[in-house]
Order: sequence, then structure tokens, then C-alpha cells
Amino acid sequence: MMTMKISPSILASDYANLAQELDRIAASDMIHVDVMDGHFVPNISIGAPVVAAIKKVCRVPFDVHLMITDPLDYVEDFARAGADLICFHAESNSDIGATIDKIHALGKQAAVALKPKTPVDAVVPYLDRLAMVLVMTVEPGFGGQSFMADMMPKITQLRALGYQGDIEVDGGVNADTVKLAAAAGANVFVAGSAVFKSDDPAATIALLRQNAQEAYEKETE
Repeated sequence: MMTMKISPSILASDYANLAQELDRIAASDMIHVDVMDGHFVPNISIGAPVVAAIKKVCRVPFDVHLMITDPLDYVEDFARAGADLICFHAESNSDIGATIDKIHALGKQAAVALKPKTPVDAVVPYLDRLAMVLVMTVEPGFGGQSFMADMMPKITQLRALGYQGDIEVDGGVNADTVKLAAAAGANVFVAGSAVFKSDDPAATIALLRQNAQEAYEKETE
């Protein structure tokens, strides 16, 4: 039985009140932290100092998503800032194997993300060393985009290859699309707007988790 996990993205939160926003999502399984450098993606978000600051007021594990050109140069900064899992892109300039090695050497879990146009083949040689694979269901760089259902075969392919780690989906996740992703075999769901724009984030997190679990069980019964 797979465990369904909800990882709200603070990209959709009120940055002026991050401590209070983290309290609102205390029921989540992970906190998704989007790091953008304005080069790998056309947007700039937050850096390691902000991660270090919010780590002091949050006990939920940090799922840090590095959308940056040279992740190998920065994984140590984010590990020291409090990242529990560090995810970087297969399409970045850093050597995938060397970056995974460095993350592990820092005592953290490693994950690799795939943009929509990147095939699963890019990550296959490293699957036995990854705690998670992130399948992007939007183009990385901006929140609020629509879910790309045509990415579901990537998830199915990863499971067919025997991958037993976490498979995360990021982009356009809501109470409906979470069902599609879970049925395909994903078990970690990044939800930004769906959670932070909700009147009751805890109830929304519970609903997302329940919908994912039911869709997965229906598919596998």
C-alpha cells in the first residue's frame, strides 16, 4: 500500500506572513519549497537564507525543488539551511550522478525532476539512488498553470520499470487532478493554489489525500 503525501507549495503563500502560512498547512506531509534562479526558469523566488529562517518555525519536512542552472554548486547551502529532500532538474548543467552523490554526502534525500518534454529515460540510470522522481505536470517557473494530463504515462512507465520510491507531481494539482495522478501511480502531490487559496487548508489537504488514496485503490483493486 502506497502512502499518499501532500506537499503544499509555498510559492502560492503570502510571503509577508510565512510563519502564519506554515501554521495553516501544519497538516501537510511535506512543505514544497520552489527555488528559482531567473535563469533556468524565467522567474526568481527564494534562496537558502529564507529556507533557514522558515525552518526554525516549521517541523514538517522540507521538499526543496531547485529550478536552477547549476544545482551542484548550491545543494550544500540548501542542505545546511534545512532541506530534508533536495530535488534538482535532469535538464540542469550539473552532472546528475555527482549531484546525487553530494546530496547523499550531506545526509539528505535526493530527487530528480523531469520537465514535460524530458523523457523518463533521462532518470532511469539513477533510479536506485533516488528517494523520489518529480514529474512536472506544468512547465516549471510559474504557479497557477493548468494540469497536463498527458504526463501521466511517464508515471505509469516509472512504476512499470519497478521503481518503488516516491513519484511526485507538481503543477495544477487540485481535488480532481490528484485522482488522475494517483491512478497513474504517483503518491506525492504538490498543491499550491488549491491549498493556500482555500478557506480551510487542513480540510483541503485531507480531501486531496483522501481522493488520491481512493483513486489509487480503485486502480489497483
